[in-house]
Amino acid sequence: MTASFRHTGAALMFTLAGVTLIAGAKAAEPGAPAQRQAGAVAEKILSPSAQRAYETARDKLVQVRTLLRDQDSQASVGSGFLVSADGLIITNYHVVSQIALQPQRYRLTYTRAGGASGALQLLAFDAVHDLALARMQAPDPLAVKGAAPGAATAPVTYGTLDFRPHAQALANGERIFSLGNPLDIGFAVLEGNYNGLVTRSFYPQIFFAGALSPGMSGGPALDGQGRVIGVNVATRLDGQEVSFLVPAQFAEDLLERGRNARPITGDSYPELTRQLQAHQASLVDRFLALPWRSAGHARYRIPVPQEDFMRCWGASSRAESKGMDFQSSECHMDSALFVSDQLRTGNITVRHETFDGSKLGTLRFAQFYSNRFAGKRVAGGASTTAPACREAFTDLEGLPARTVVCMSAYRKLKGLYDVSVLVATVDANQQGAQGRLDARGVDFDNGLRLIDYYLRGFGWNGSH
Repeated sequence: MTASFRHTGAALMFTLAGVTLIAGAKAAEPGAPAQRQAGAVAEKILSPSAQRAYETARDKLVQVRTLLRDQDSQASVGSGFLVSADGLIITNYHVVSQIALQPQRYRLTYTRAGGASGALQLLAFDAVHDLALARMQAPDPLAVKGAAPGAATAPVTYGTLDFRPHAQALANGERIFSLGNPLDIGFAVLEGNYNGLVTRSFYPQIFFAGALSPGMSGGPALDGQGRVIGVNVATRLDGQEVSFLVPAQFAEDLLERGRNARPITGDSYPELTRQLQAHQASLVDRFLALPWRSAGHARYRIPVPQEDFMRCWGASSRAESKGMDFQSSECHMDSALFVSDQLRTGNITVRHETFDGSKLGTLRFAQFYSNRFAGKRVAGGASTTAPACREAFTDLEGLPARTVVCMSAYRKLKGLYDVSVLVATVDANQQGAQGRLDARGVDFDNGLRLIDYYLRGFGWNGSH
């Protein structure tokens, strides 16, 4: 079983007084008078706290759009919010990734809740935490109402949202308010709850009990006093009212690093690579520091990772297995780092299967077992070179096994690779174990470290 994410979600929407309020309101009774139905809906969803949050933030919200450079066709839409009086805004990296990676093809614009719009310049990004910092460009003096050609204009200043002090921790169940522009239909406020940090997440993420909608990515999440506690980033597709926020601390850090940066106008792949290199170094060190768990097999020692920042799911024989008894396990990280719409990277997956074919006989088991291993092919992708693989029969601490090791280099993220290790025991005629480790976006040396660590995890389990 795997978890499904996307950078937005779905919710029930109502429009009241020009504000799109999103809430889990109970439907009115069928056949009730229209006036009473409207009153029931308003009573359910028109929270005074949500109204205050919206009014506090309304003039600090922006819609962020990526347009094709030579026309007004939009390629992506998200949200953002003002964090400095001179026009700096925070949004998600995935909202502006096309500008970062292909600035010659796209341009960035903003639209404020009051309708004002203009161009944005990308200043900095944090791909690991999916954040970006951009600046509103100063308006043309001719566009200022009443300004004469050549006349000097006073610097434009903007209202900003403040960050909640780090020392003031949120309590589980505390009401928080997510804002943005869902589905490109208008600025909105979504009322929900803080539920602490996500467990077993490699980087801190806030568990928000609310359903973020497409277009809200990059918008702020506020506490009851209108202070930023997080940034909208993703929602679960396989659940209801389960969404995620980037903690505000990382947005503050990016603001301090990037407030004086020059606009990004060229290739961002070197900076993106630097960030991904730092991530993979931390990931591999933490992964290798954790001892393997036992798969619990009577014959084989099979490496199973700890669940500190991974989740493991298991399955056993199905009715249609026709005599083959097997068990399987898959351990994966819940998220990968967004690079582009075509590429996610920076994660590790470990899986294994054990087989008992005593009911099939030697020939049928051998055919099934061989086909199962052959079906675990390693394929390259558009972002990587074709995999270079080496196959061998290997002694794993006395356990004979067939092993395949593959590496694919990233074309534009220089020095990073996808690594796969496949293992099949070959010690018995009617039973065996097959395992696989996949690591995406690691450097060459760390790839070798993972390969060695994984292979050393196999062996005999007690007396065999």
